[in-house]
Amino acid sequence: MVKPLSFKGDKKPKKRKRTEVERSADAAGPSDLAVASTAEDAENDDSWVSADVVGDVQGPVMIVLPTEPPTCLACDANGKIFADPIVNIIDANPASAEPHDVRQVWVANKIYGTENFRFKGRYGKYLSCDKYGILSATSEAISSLETWSVIPTPDTPGTFQLQSQRETFLSVKESTKANGAPEVRGDATEITFDTTLRIRMQARFKPRIKATKEEKAKEKISRKELEEAVGRRLEEDEVRALKKARREGDYHERLLDLKSKNKHDKYG
Repeated sequence: MVKPLSFKGDKKPKKRKRTEVERSADAAGPSDLAVASTAEDAENDDSWVSADVVGDVQGPVMIVLPTEPPTCLACDANGKIFADPIVNIIDANPASAEPHDVRQVWVANKIYGTENFRFKGRYGKYLSCDKYGILSATSEAISSLETWSVIPTPDTPGTFQLQSQRETFLSVKESTKANGAPEVRGDATEITFDTTLRIRMQARFKPRIKATKEEKAKEKISRKELEEAVGRRLEEDEVRALKKARREGDYHERLLDLKSKNKHDKYG
C-alpha cells in the first residue's frame, strides 16, 4: 500500500495502542522479529535517493531540471506545468534534492505490457505533451500524449531523458526576462544539457535497496536459535562460523557437520 508522502519537518503521528494481533508478535522468535523489523523499516523508509537506472524508476519521484539554481517539474491544480525552485537541497547539488511540496511529486508507473511510463501529478492527472510541445497535466486517461519513454543519458550515468511518443524531449530553458522562471517544454529534438534530468525517488521503492535490506534480514539469527538447531550449547567460534555460513549460503551444510559431530561425541 502506498503511504502518504512526508517531508522534512513534518510531525510524526502518535503511535496507536497495540491490538491483540500485534501482541501475538511477542511469541515470535528473535530472528522472526528481526526480519519483521527490517521489513517494516524498509516499508517506512521515506528518505529520497537518486534513480541510477531505468529499472529504479517507480513510485513517487521528483524530476530535477538542469537549471541554476536547481528547479524541479511541478504542476498546479489547473494542470499548468512549471519549474519550481527546490528548497530541500544541500549545496545546490541536484543529487541531494528532496521535495517540500506535493506539487513537486509525480507517481511513476510503467504502462502495462510496454516499456513506457506514465507520470501522475498531485491532482490525479497525467503529464502530457501535445504536438506543439506544450506540457500539461489535465487528463485522467492515458493516451499517446501521456506516454513517455525514460532513456538513460549516454555518457552521463544517473541522468535521464524523458521522450514523448513524437520522439521529442522534455527540456527547460532559462527565461529571457529578468527574474523570470525557466520555461519547460516538450519539443526538443536532440539530447542536450537542457534535456538531461535527474530523477529522485523514495528509497523504499528502489529495487536494489529493498533487496539488500531483505538479504540483511535473512542473515540475522540469534545464538539461542543456532543452539536449538544444533541441539547443544555452542562455542563462540561455532556461532561465528554458522552466522558466516548463513551469509555465504552454506549454512545447512555447516549445521549438518555440527549435528554429525554431536553423534560422534555421544557414541565415541
